[in-house]
Amino acid sequence: MKDVQKFRDNRNVDIQKVGIKNFELPLIIQKKGSKDNQTVCANARVSVSLPKDYKGTHMSRFVEVLNKWQTRSLTGFDMKKCLTEIIKKLEAQSGELEFKFKYFIEKVSPVTNNVSQMSYECSFMSEIKDNKYRFILGTVVPVTTLCPCSKEISDNGAHNQRAMISVKVSYDENKGCIWLEDLIKTVEDCASCPIYPLLKREDEKFVTERAWENPKFVEDVLRDVVLKLRENKLVDEFEVDCEAFESIHNHSAWAYQKEAR
Repeated sequence: MKDVQKFRDNRNVDIQKVGIKNFELPLIIQKKGSKDNQTVCANARVSVSLPKDYKGTHMSRFVEVLNKWQTRSLTGFDMKKCLTEIIKKLEAQSGELEFKFKYFIEKVSPVTNNVSQMSYECSFMSEIKDNKYRFILGTVVPVTTLCPCSKEISDNGAHNQRAMISVKVSYDENKGCIWLEDLIKTVEDCASCPIYPLLKREDEKFVTERAWENPKFVEDVLRDVVLKLRENKLVDEFEVDCEAFESIHNHSAWAYQKEAR
């Protein structure tokens, strides 16, 4: 049968990225400090470069490789092997692979010690370009912030709100590993108070008073996260996005920072 994708194209346009997105598949994610793994439902985006001489890429080959790798436990090294196989199979020079998924971590309520599962939006992203590999670990962490200004000027109470802290870190796996569990805890420690899926009255009293004692603007949270990531010697590059969904305004407070060593 004719391979139409390999027909010559005369428009003289190299395509930087071509592939598939929104491809759903189960993935096995390694958990920190446990022999058990976690199976997640992931949304994949994968692409390769396409030289100007070729009419198209072979979309089915992306799925073939992803189907094979869905049975393996993923880390940064495995992402590199998977992407390398995709690039080789597609006869490309560069490529990107990203998985987005919900990852569950066991949370214990602060007073009553009730155990429940909390979900976090997470991502693994890898790229190979100019024979260089980069792995990026990402997560979005919901937290509580309490406004320092509101507390300072009010006789009673202060407004607080949920904030979403998005963090992406790039690091060299040859030097060590950054676990999702550790990255999430780093972010939660920088907020006015963490968020829990299950709280009894005693727990609710604790988190309310904890936030009151630890007021923070989005600027405060961002700076604290930035300092923590700067201290981590494994991190080569990071990006932090902090958005607080204001409870007394019809807009969000927002702060952003990106740094590389």
